[in-house]
Amino acid sequence: MSEHRPEPDEPDNLPGDSRFDHAEPPHPVNWNLLTAHDLEQEWLALNDWVAWLRRTYGLPASVIPPLWHRHSELVWELSALHLHWLCAYDAEQDGSAPLGWHRDFADARARLRDWVAASGTRLDRDRPTRQTSWPGEDPAPPVEDAVISDRGEDFVQFVFDQVDARRAAEEAFYATLDPETGEVT
Repeated sequence: MSEHRPEPDEPDNLPGDSRFDHAEPPHPVNWNLLTAHDLEQEWLALNDWVAWLRRTYGLPASVIPPLWHRHSELVWELSALHLHWLCAYDAEQDGSAPLGWHRDFADARARLRDWVAASGTRLDRDRPTRQTSWPGEDPAPPVEDAVISDRGEDFVQFVFDQVDARRAAEEAFYATLDPETGEVT
């Protein structure tokens, strides 16, 4: 990751600073389709916003746990909530949009509680979300709790790993293209 980004505990981690400003209109994030570069940028933006959200609203770990980034169900929910917030507080938006966001935020908190309870992630420990194997599938791997020793360090390493994996997938795809035609060989 190329630039220093304040940790959630640093006081300048607030909406209104440049990290919350977007040159383009807000748009849905499809985490499955982002390039490695865009993936890194989206992770950092979402992490900053989630840190602001949990502090601003005093949200407990039962709503937003420290390792939310390791649970896709929480990532998709928080990403959608972030987009909704960006749109509701856009300067071009109707004055009542923030009230709509807060109404939807109440619904999202209930869903987040359900996701957190189902996933088993907590304030001091985390485990992968349990998967149910359907008939004919291999059994799901066993799920074990891991102690959370440093949330910030875990997030940085997680993003590095995600970006590296996406970059490798991009390179593998480009390696299949014919250099002259640009078509898959």
